[in-house]
Amino acid sequence: MARSKRTLALSLLLIVILGVFAFTAPLPFTVITPGDTVNTLGKDAAGDPVIQITGATPNPPEGQGQLLLTTIRADDPDTDHHLAGLFDAWFDSNEAVVPKKSVYPEGKSKAQIIQQVTQDMVESQDHAVVAALNYLKLDPNQVKVKLNAGDIGGPSAGLMFSLGIVDMLGAQNLTGGQVIAGTGTIDDTGKVGPIGGIEMKTKGAKKSLATVFLLPKEECKKAKAAAPGGLRLVPVETLPQAVDALMALQNGGKVPSC
Repeated sequence: MARSKRTLALSLLLIVILGVFAFTAPLPFTVITPGDTVNTLGKDAAGDPVIQITGATPNPPEGQGQLLLTTIRADDPDTDHHLAGLFDAWFDSNEAVVPKKSVYPEGKSKAQIIQQVTQDMVESQDHAVVAALNYLKLDPNQVKVKLNAGDIGGPSAGLMFSLGIVDMLGAQNLTGGQVIAGTGTIDDTGKVGPIGGIEMKTKGAKKSLATVFLLPKEECKKAKAAAPGGLRLVPVETLPQAVDALMALQNGGKVPSC
């Protein structure tokens, strides 16, 4: 009997110790929320066009159509989260608890992370320009495109930048007067790649009154599980597919769905 009591006492002590550790030890997670959206056909906070074109005359915007790039907000990379502090975020549909490594590169300082996401955005913009000009069959030596992304970092605005350029320099009006949001990386060939934070980006899109959300096909499952009602999910794998899908939306054609 005495041995059983000692065993029970030790077990309870172990549970208490593990519980204290769980609630006080920093966990490798961060909290993300919906971020701002930026209309690639519009102007930045300083009043300058988000897409600036020289060497060609851009088409004037038609109606109230918009092509929104979507973002997320993430906690500072130096922020430590503990189990108790994550409970609210786990049960809040406007927050998501995700592995820190899915948002920030591992093993890097805050300064290195800022440098990395800035570099990723610059490279993403370069890819977006090349992909769009290739699609339009325009000579990059004659047509120059400058993108103003403000303080947005990372590569996930590539698809929406490319679509903005195609809308401004091509013969087609891609929005049809609708508010179109989206996300996805893009390479020089126009291939669309997966991104992070898709769940919160759909919510940010809805908040900005978007009715259609373009996304990488690989992200369909996550997006479908989290997207708010009234937001049509349109998966794409390439820039030409994205253009075709937007035109099909206007013409009553077949539109891909998740």
